[in-house]
Amino acid sequence: MGHGGDVIDELTTDHGEVEEMFGRIEALPSGDPQRKQHMDQVTIELVRHSVAEEAYLYPAVREHLPDGDAIADRELEDHAEAERTMKALERCEADDPDFDLLATQLMTEIRSHIQDEENNLFPRLRAACSADALNSLGDKVRTAKKTAPTRPHPAAPDTPPANKLLAPGMGLVDRMRDALTGRGKDD
Repeated sequence: MGHGGDVIDELTTDHGEVEEMFGRIEALPSGDPQRKQHMDQVTIELVRHSVAEEAYLYPAVREHLPDGDAIADRELEDHAEAERTMKALERCEADDPDFDLLATQLMTEIRSHIQDEENNLFPRLRAACSADALNSLGDKVRTAKKTAPTRPHPAAPDTPPANKLLAPGMGLVDRMRDALTGRGKDD
Protein backbone atom coordinates (compact mmCIF):
# COMPACT_ATOMS: atom_id res chain seq x y z
CA MET A 1 0.00 0.00 0.00
CA GLY A 2 1.51 3.32 -1.04
CA HIS A 3 4.28 2.59 -3.53
CA GLY A 4 4.89 5.89 -5.28
CA GLY A 5 4.70 7.02 -8.86
CA ASP A 6 1.76 8.09 -10.90
CA VAL A 7 -1.72 6.64 -10.46
CA ILE A 8 -1.19 3.95 -13.09
CA ASP A 9 2.11 2.80 -11.55
CA GLU A 10 0.53 2.79 -8.09
CA LEU A 11 -2.50 0.75 -9.11
CA THR A 12 -0.49 -1.65 -11.30
CA THR A 13 1.81 -2.38 -8.35
CA ASP A 14 -1.29 -3.09 -6.22
CA HIS A 15 -2.48 -5.50 -8.92
CA GLY A 16 0.82 -7.38 -8.78
CA GLU A 17 0.66 -7.65 -4.99
CA VAL A 18 -2.88 -9.03 -5.12
CA GLU A 19 -1.81 -11.59 -7.73
CA GLU A 20 1.04 -12.69 -5.42
CA MET A 21 -1.49 -13.18 -2.60
CA PHE A 22 -3.75 -15.17 -4.93
CA GLY A 23 -0.77 -17.42 -5.69
CA ARG A 24 -0.22 -18.04 -1.96
CA ILE A 25 -3.88 -19.04 -1.58
CA GLU A 26 -3.79 -21.32 -4.61
CA ALA A 27 -0.60 -23.01 -3.37
CA LEU A 28 -2.28 -24.19 -0.14
CA PRO A 29 -4.50 -27.24 0.08
CA SER A 30 -8.25 -26.84 0.36
CA GLY A 31 -9.34 -26.31 3.97
CA ASP A 32 -5.96 -24.98 5.16
CA PRO A 33 -6.66 -22.19 7.71
CA GLN A 34 -3.92 -20.05 6.14
CA ARG A 35 -6.12 -19.75 3.05
CA LYS A 36 -8.58 -17.72 5.16
CA GLN A 37 -5.79 -15.55 6.58
CA HIS A 38 -4.46 -14.82 3.10
CA MET A 39 -7.98 -14.13 1.80
CA ASP A 40 -8.54 -11.65 4.63
CA GLN A 41 -5.35 -9.86 3.58
CA VAL A 42 -6.47 -9.89 -0.07
CA THR A 43 -9.82 -8.42 0.98
CA ILE A 44 -8.14 -5.65 2.98
CA GLU A 45 -5.97 -4.67 0.02
CA LEU A 46 -8.76 -4.96 -2.56
CA VAL A 47 -11.16 -2.84 -0.52
CA ARG A 48 -8.55 -0.10 0.01
CA HIS A 49 -7.64 -0.20 -3.69
CA SER A 50 -11.28 -0.09 -4.81
CA VAL A 51 -12.21 2.79 -2.52
CA ALA A 52 -9.27 4.83 -3.83
CA GLU A 53 -10.17 4.06 -7.45
CA GLU A 54 -13.80 5.00 -6.84
CA ALA A 55 -12.85 8.29 -5.18
CA TYR A 56 -10.23 9.46 -7.69
CA LEU A 57 -9.54 7.24 -10.69
CA TYR A 58 -13.07 6.83 -12.00
CA PRO A 59 -13.97 10.52 -11.70
CA ALA A 60 -10.82 11.21 -13.79
CA VAL A 61 -11.93 8.58 -16.30
CA ARG A 62 -15.30 10.32 -16.57
CA GLU A 63 -13.59 13.67 -17.08
CA HIS A 64 -10.84 12.73 -19.53
CA LEU A 65 -12.18 9.92 -21.73
CA PRO A 66 -14.95 10.51 -24.27
CA ASP A 67 -16.73 7.31 -23.19
CA GLY A 68 -15.61 7.75 -19.60
CA ASP A 69 -19.07 7.55 -18.04
CA ALA A 70 -19.73 4.12 -19.55
CA ILE A 71 -16.27 2.87 -18.60
CA ALA A 72 -16.52 4.14 -15.02
CA ASP A 73 -20.00 2.66 -14.62
CA ARG A 74 -18.76 -0.75 -15.81
CA GLU A 75 -15.75 -0.57 -13.47
CA LEU A 76 -18.03 0.32 -10.54
CA GLU A 77 -20.23 -2.67 -11.33
CA ASP A 78 -17.13 -4.90 -11.35
CA HIS A 79 -16.25 -3.52 -7.92
CA ALA A 80 -19.78 -4.10 -6.61
CA GLU A 81 -19.73 -7.70 -7.79
CA ALA A 82 -16.33 -8.35 -6.19
CA GLU A 83 -17.45 -6.66 -2.98
CA ARG A 84 -20.48 -8.95 -2.74
CA THR A 85 -18.19 -11.95 -3.21
CA MET A 86 -15.77 -10.64 -0.56
CA LYS A 87 -18.68 -10.11 1.85
CA ALA A 88 -19.75 -13.75 1.35
CA LEU A 89 -16.13 -14.91 1.85
CA GLU A 90 -15.88 -12.88 5.05
CA ARG A 91 -18.52 -15.18 6.57
CA CYS A 92 -16.65 -18.40 5.59
CA GLU A 93 -13.83 -20.26 7.25
CA ALA A 94 -11.30 -22.07 5.04
CA ASP A 95 -12.98 -25.45 5.64
CA ASP A 96 -16.45 -24.13 4.71
CA PRO A 97 -17.71 -25.88 1.57
CA ASP A 98 -18.38 -22.48 -0.06
CA PHE A 99 -14.93 -21.03 0.64
CA ASP A 100 -13.12 -22.57 -2.35
CA LEU A 101 -15.96 -21.75 -4.72
CA LEU A 102 -16.12 -18.12 -3.56
CA ALA A 103 -12.33 -17.74 -3.54
CA THR A 104 -12.13 -19.02 -7.11
CA GLN A 105 -14.99 -16.72 -8.11
CA LEU A 106 -13.27 -13.69 -6.56
CA MET A 107 -9.92 -14.48 -8.18
CA THR A 108 -11.60 -14.85 -11.57
CA GLU A 109 -13.48 -11.55 -11.15
CA ILE A 110 -10.40 -9.65 -10.01
CA ARG A 111 -8.08 -11.10 -12.65
CA SER A 112 -10.54 -10.15 -15.38
CA HIS A 113 -10.92 -6.64 -13.93
CA ILE A 114 -7.12 -6.20 -13.68
CA GLN A 115 -6.58 -7.38 -17.24
CA ASP A 116 -9.20 -4.94 -18.53
CA GLU A 117 -7.75 -2.01 -16.59
CA GLU A 118 -4.15 -2.71 -17.54
CA ASN A 119 -4.80 -3.50 -21.21
CA ASN A 120 -7.54 -0.96 -21.98
CA LEU A 121 -8.24 1.69 -19.36
CA PHE A 122 -4.72 2.56 -18.21
CA PRO A 123 -3.22 3.07 -21.68
CA ARG A 124 -6.14 5.28 -22.67
CA LEU A 125 -5.89 7.32 -19.48
CA ARG A 126 -2.13 7.72 -19.89
CA ALA A 127 -2.72 9.05 -23.42
CA ALA A 128 -5.46 11.46 -22.27
CA CYS A 129 -3.84 12.94 -19.15
CA SER A 130 -0.71 14.93 -18.49
CA ALA A 131 2.08 13.46 -16.39
CA ASP A 132 1.30 16.05 -13.70
CA ALA A 133 -2.35 15.00 -13.58
CA LEU A 134 -1.42 11.32 -13.31
CA ASN A 135 1.13 12.08 -10.56
CA SER A 136 -1.43 14.12 -8.64
CA LEU A 137 -3.93 11.26 -8.92
CA GLY A 138 -1.26 8.88 -7.63
CA ASP A 139 -0.79 11.05 -4.53
CA LYS A 140 -4.56 11.20 -3.95
CA VAL A 141 -4.95 7.43 -4.35
CA ARG A 142 -2.12 6.76 -1.86
CA THR A 143 -3.71 9.12 0.65
CA ALA A 144 -7.15 7.56 0.20
CA LYS A 145 -5.79 4.04 0.75
CA LYS A 146 -4.41 5.07 4.17
CA THR A 147 -7.86 5.86 5.58
CA ALA A 148 -10.00 3.54 3.43
CA PRO A 149 -12.13 0.76 4.90
CA THR A 150 -10.58 -2.70 5.15
CA ARG A 151 -13.81 -4.68 4.95
CA PRO A 152 -16.40 -4.90 2.20
CA HIS A 153 -19.39 -2.57 2.57
CA PRO A 154 -21.60 -3.42 -0.42
CA ALA A 155 -24.29 -0.91 0.56
CA ALA A 156 -21.87 2.02 0.91
CA PRO A 157 -21.85 4.75 -1.76
CA ASP A 158 -19.24 4.28 -4.49
CA THR A 159 -19.24 7.72 -6.10
CA PRO A 160 -18.21 11.20 -4.92
CA PRO A 161 -18.95 13.07 -2.81
CA ALA A 162 -20.61 10.57 -0.45
CA ASN A 163 -17.88 7.94 -0.78
CA LYS A 164 -15.16 10.49 0.05
CA LEU A 165 -17.06 11.62 3.13
CA LEU A 166 -17.97 8.20 4.54
CA ALA A 167 -14.91 6.07 3.68
CA PRO A 168 -12.53 7.48 6.34
CA GLY A 169 -15.05 6.87 9.14
CA MET A 170 -15.81 3.34 7.96
CA GLY A 171 -12.07 2.79 7.59
CA LEU A 172 -11.43 3.83 11.19
CA VAL A 173 -14.10 1.43 12.47
CA ASP A 174 -12.76 -1.38 10.27
CA ARG A 175 -9.17 -0.86 11.44
CA MET A 176 -10.35 -0.89 15.08
CA ARG A 177 -12.20 -4.16 14.47
CA ASP A 178 -9.15 -5.61 12.72
CA ALA A 179 -6.88 -4.62 15.63
CA LEU A 180 -9.23 -6.23 18.15
CA THR A 181 -9.59 -9.48 16.21
CA GLY A 182 -6.06 -9.71 14.75
CA ARG A 183 -7.52 -9.83 11.23
CA GLY A 184 -5.00 -9.11 8.50
CA LYS A 185 -1.99 -9.80 10.70
CA ASP A 186 0.51 -12.47 9.67
CA ASP A 187 1.03 -15.06 12.39
